[in-house]
Amino acid sequence: MEENYDYSEVYQRLSFCTYLAYGMGHILNDVCASMWFTYLLIFMHLVLDFTNTEAGTLILIGQVADALSTPFVGYYSDQGDNFWFCRYGKRKTWHLIGTICVIFTFPFIFSPCVGCQQSSHSAKMLYYGMFIIIFQFGWAAVQISHLSLIPEISPNEHDRTKLTAVRYAFTVMANIIVYMIAWLVLSLEDRDNSQIGPPDVGNFQLVVNSVMGLGVLCSLLFHIFVKENNVTNTGFQDVRGPRLRTDFKELFSNIQMYQGALNYMCSRLFINLTQVFITLYLHEVLQTEASALAVVPLVMYLGSLMTSLFIGTVTKMIGRKLAYIFGTMIGVAACILVHFGGKGPLYSYYIIYLVAALLGSASSIVLVSSLGVTTDLIGTRTDSGAFVFGLMSFVDKLSNGIVIAIIQSSHEGETNDWFYRDMLTYVCGGALLFGGLAVISLRRLISEAASNEQLLFDNEETEGPIN
Repeated sequence: MEENYDYSEVYQRLSFCTYLAYGMGHILNDVCASMWFTYLLIFMHLVLDFTNTEAGTLILIGQVADALSTPFVGYYSDQGDNFWFCRYGKRKTWHLIGTICVIFTFPFIFSPCVGCQQSSHSAKMLYYGMFIIIFQFGWAAVQISHLSLIPEISPNEHDRTKLTAVRYAFTVMANIIVYMIAWLVLSLEDRDNSQIGPPDVGNFQLVVNSVMGLGVLCSLLFHIFVKENNVTNTGFQDVRGPRLRTDFKELFSNIQMYQGALNYMCSRLFINLTQVFITLYLHEVLQTEASALAVVPLVMYLGSLMTSLFIGTVTKMIGRKLAYIFGTMIGVAACILVHFGGKGPLYSYYIIYLVAALLGSASSIVLVSSLGVTTDLIGTRTDSGAFVFGLMSFVDKLSNGIVIAIIQSSHEGETNDWFYRDMLTYVCGGALLFGGLAVISLRRLISEAASNEQLLFDNEETEGPIN
């Protein structure tokens, strides 16, 4: 093996168009996820009149379906079968399949039960559960295939970090678009009651159809401009030999895989639970008007967007661990403000927006850092990249569904006015603290241990990228 190999001779850095098109590839998922986590409980409980427990159960059904789908999609996405439709690209093929599933199911989730509006709640649960399961399979296929393209199209660590940051920036922008449309629809509606209720069913359908139209267009651009196997096409593998294939026994015996999974799970718990319960907190605890259910989440994602613009640079300067710890401190500070905020007009009309900005900023930092840890776990083993992301997503989705279902069933009586305040304080803040402990427990990451990127190409080593 040559020492100090100059990979720049065979590897061309990714173009701006590739970054842009790659970021667009997850927008359909992002807008659907924004509606799912922010408004599904609101829609099912306040608009369709499901109980808290029933609405939480529907969330759980979706999260379990997603959790089971992710390792399945990850494993088969890694196989690269020689069927004719896989020649399009093993990652992009699954992305296309998932996109089709999402397009033809998600609008039905935010619509009245077609042909069964007078049926029992059990029948309606079965109806919505069917669409939710298919939607979550499609969502998982898009998510895993899109994430696993990061190490697939670039062997360069800084390109991978930039792809992750661009991906999250587009996620934030997609969420901002959702909340801006929701704010326009809800604020312009002439209503006798300022809060959300059954008459808002048409408003939610309008929001869903609008944002999905944008998502479909962006998915089309992604499939046109992103080319799979950029590493192979530039000659990298021909020069340096085949990519490493991870031994699953080695994978599951690596303690850092579990530490990484715990970190990713806790990060996602913080992000998703704040997104789910902030609207219920506004509606039930602060009793804000309907438009606030769009404006406050919008401020959260504006904070995320501003943070995502420089998180890549900050991570490069101080490392993933310190960046994650910094995000943890910001998120915990926001949770403390929620706990001591009370219900007064000063807090409800002003300080709540500071809280939202802090929550959004913390979410941006911990997610980009956590995804970077997972990418480092994969390293050059891109043939099992989707499976690793599938494992991470499995624990994420399953834990989210279980926690949301437990919280909703615990609040069935609706006797505690401070219930959702306590959820944001203790559950979200606690998840973030555990995530911080998990990332602290990891030994040095490869990105912090080596400045020489030739380590990414050393196919004589059998150790993982996290030492």
